[in-house]
Amino acid sequence: MRAVIQRVSRAGVHVDGRQIGQIGEGLLILLGVEKQDNTADAEYLATKSANLRIFEDDAGKMNLSLLDTGGAALIVSQFTLLGDCRKGRRPGFSQAALPAQAIPLYQHFITQLRLTGIQVETGQFQADMQVELINDGPITLLLDSQRQF
Repeated sequence: MRAVIQRVSRAGVHVDGRQIGQIGEGLLILLGVEKQDNTADAEYLATKSANLRIFEDDAGKMNLSLLDTGGAALIVSQFTLLGDCRKGRRPGFSQAALPAQAIPLYQHFITQLRLTGIQVETGQFQADMQVELINDGPITLLLDSQRQF
């Protein structure tokens, strides 16, 4: 499971011209599910996301997590994070999980993040979404549950 984490001042997601999720200060998390992923991957990334110390403290150091700041998270499914661009000119998505596997794991990630007490907004799985954000910093990180050791 891969997550692109962006520290944001605000973020929102629209489907068919209608806003379906929006947050103020917090994290925009783009999430991709791979074939070999399971609930442990979702739990690892949710815990890591909630506890990443990427918000500044009073001294201007990145010492605070989303849990410390009381910020929110906007979770958007994005299978293209699993695109393999090593050969040719068109990305291959053979490692991306099919919806029957990906949807429950995406939802499990959301549930695990909510269990930490973080306010969570979401996109819409398999929808054509327009995501807007103000990246704060900019701070953008890549997490991969298959590379945790």
